[in-house]
Amino acid sequence: MSTPAPSPLAIVDVDPGKAPARQDEILTEAALAFVAELHRRFTPRRDELLARRDARRAEIARTSTLDFLPETAHIRADDSWRVAPAPAPLDDRRVEITGPTDRKMTVNALNSGAKVWLADFEDASAPTWQNVIGGQVNLIDAYERRIDFTDPNSGKSYALKPAEELATVVVRPRGWHLDERHLQLDGTPVPGALVDFGLYFFHNARRLLDLGKGPYFYLPKTESHLEARLWNEIFVFAQDYVGIAQGTIRATVLIETITAAYEMEEILYELRDHASGLNAGRWDYLFSIVKNFRDGGEKFVLPDRNAVTMTAPFMRAYTELLVRTCHKRGAHAIGGMAAFIPNRRDPEANEKALAKVRADKDREAGDGFDGSWVAHPDLVPVARACFDAVLGDKPHQKDRLREDVSVTAADLIAIDSLDARPTYQGLVDAVRVGTRYIEAWLRGLGAVAIFGLMEDAATAEISRSQIWQWVDAGVVFENGEKATADLVRKIADEELAAIRADLGDAAFTAGAWQQAHDLLLKVSLDTDYAAFLTLPAYELLD
Repeated sequence: MSTPAPSPLAIVDVDPGKAPARQDEILTEAALAFVAELHRRFTPRRDELLARRDARRAEIARTSTLDFLPETAHIRADDSWRVAPAPAPLDDRRVEITGPTDRKMTVNALNSGAKVWLADFEDASAPTWQNVIGGQVNLIDAYERRIDFTDPNSGKSYALKPAEELATVVVRPRGWHLDERHLQLDGTPVPGALVDFGLYFFHNARRLLDLGKGPYFYLPKTESHLEARLWNEIFVFAQDYVGIAQGTIRATVLIETITAAYEMEEILYELRDHASGLNAGRWDYLFSIVKNFRDGGEKFVLPDRNAVTMTAPFMRAYTELLVRTCHKRGAHAIGGMAAFIPNRRDPEANEKALAKVRADKDREAGDGFDGSWVAHPDLVPVARACFDAVLGDKPHQKDRLREDVSVTAADLIAIDSLDARPTYQGLVDAVRVGTRYIEAWLRGLGAVAIFGLMEDAATAEISRSQIWQWVDAGVVFENGEKATADLVRKIADEELAAIRADLGDAAFTAGAWQQAHDLLLKVSLDTDYAAFLTLPAYELLD
C-alpha cells in the first residue's frame, strides 16, 4: 500500500479578492512544499523550546538570579574553536541600516550607502498578510533589478543604483513565538519564522549565489543556545533540500534577551559553521530584563527608558562581553540601534539628534565593535564616519580581542548600579509612546517616528513592561504619586482624549486609537503578563 501524500499547506482567511498582489508567485506549490516540510520537521522542537522558556522564567522568578551554564563550561574553556570565516559580502559591516521590506524602504535602504540592510519581517514590520507577501515580492524584484518606486505625494521617483553600490541584504524573520495564521497544516499555524525564512530562502538562495552573495539572516529573540541549535539544524536541512553547499547560509544572532547574554559563546558554537556575528540588540534587551525580573523587587526596577543609556554599568558589561566573545571566536560584533532620527524641518533638533548618534557610534567603534545600526538613510554617513575613523581601510577590528574585559554573572543584572529612579513623566511618556505605537502597528506599520525617536515593537515592549513593573512594585514618583492601575488608566484616558482633540473626530475614528488604548492597558496591567504584546495584538490585526 502506497504512503499517502503529505497534506499540503492551506492558505487560510485570505479573501481571494483582497489577496496581496503576486501572491501566487511567492506561494508556489514547490515553495509551500518546502515550508510544509520545515513545519513538520522543526515546529515540534520549537514548541518544546517555547515551553522551556516558560520554565526558565519561572526559575528566575523563584531565584531572582542568572548564571553562566555549568553544563557548557567546556565550550567556553576550549580556546580552539572559531566560527567560519566571513564571506566577502559580510566582511565589512561598518554601517547597517534597518527597516521594513516595503517597496520604498527596499529601494532607499539598498541605495543608502550602508554596507548591510537588515530587511525586517520582525519588529519593524507589522505581520499583515500584505506585508508578509509583499516583502518577499520586493526582495525578489530587487535582486532581479525590476523594482522602483514613485512617491504618490511628492512625485519623486526612486530606482536602484549600480549593483556594486547596493547594501548586502540580511533578512530578519519573525521570532519563534509568533505564528502565521494564514498558513496552516492540518489546522495548525506555521511559525512565522519558518514562513519568512522558508519563502525567502527557497526563492532566493540560488539567485543570491548567482549575484556573488548568499542567503544571510538575522535571528531575533533567541533565548538560549538550544534555540540556536534548532536554527542550525534548519540551515543544514534547507541547504541539502535545495542542493547548495553547507555553510552557504550565514546568520547573525541578536543578543537581545538577558538569558542569551549568559550563553553568547554557546550560541556561536552551535552555529559555528553558519555564524557571522552577534548584535547588541539593546532595546529588546532592556525589555527582556524587565520581563524576566519584573517581580524581582526594588533592585530590579528600571528607571525611565531615556535614563538607561549604554554607559549604565550593566549595559557596559553586556556590550563589552559581546565584543570580547565575538572577537575571541572570529565573529563580527555589531552595535545596536540609536533611536534618534533626523529632522530636516528643524535644524537645531536635527543637530542634537545627529550629535547623540555620533556619540553613540564613536563609543561603539572605540569599544571594538565592527559596525552598528542606524534606522534612517541620513544617519548612514554619520555612523560611517565614526567607524572609518577607527577602522580606516580595515574591514573590521576582530584583532582587538578585548582581553581586558572581565564580566561576572552578577555584573549583567546589576540593575541597581544605575543611579536613577522612575519619574511621573516617565510613566506619562510610556503611556503616550505605547498608545501611539500600538495604534500604528494595528494599521500595519512596524517602524514609527514618535517624538523624534524611531519606535518599533521592542521599544513599545519596554513601555508597557515598565508600566507593569512600576505598578507591581508600587513605585512612588518624585511628585508623591504612587504607580497604580487606576493612575495608569487615568493617564491613558487623558491621552486618548488629547489625541481625539488633536486629530478631530473623523480622523480619530478612522484610526485604531480605542483598540490601542484598550490593548495597552491590558498588556500593562493584567496580572497574567503577556509574554509579548504582539501576541494579543496579532489577534486584532487585519
